[in-house]
Amino acid sequence: MEMIQTLFAKFVNYETVSYLIAGILTTIISIAVFAVCHRKLKWGTILSNIVSWILAVAFAFVVNKIFVFRSPSWEIAVLMKELAGFVSARLLTLGFDIVFVYITVDRLHWNDLISKTASNVVVMILNYIASKLFIFT
Repeated sequence: MEMIQTLFAKFVNYETVSYLIAGILTTIISIAVFAVCHRKLKWGTILSNIVSWILAVAFAFVVNKIFVFRSPSWEIAVLMKELAGFVSARLLTLGFDIVFVYITVDRLHWNDLISKTASNVVVMILNYIASKLFIFT
């Protein structure tokens, strides 16, 4: 029991919990926008994914900067550096997201929202690592 408490104390902190909450909200935005674009507007999988990504990344940047990593500077140079790193990392995970959703939905005919959710879980983990280690330092 003591080992569990030690691990819990080490890994469950403000940053981790706030990132998880931000990630869940970002995922909800991403999936909702994807669903509207793909199911209601009848856009293709890739276009729907890109539109959902743009809105989710915009939301995530602001929330991560202010609430998760508490990056205090709004100086243009700092903001541009953080934004460039944030978008660059998200572009890499967008590549994974597009390929994963395309293969699972368009080729394997899995449920689109289940595929999008599964992809978002992996993307959230990868994005946390990038944000923690490289972007909001």
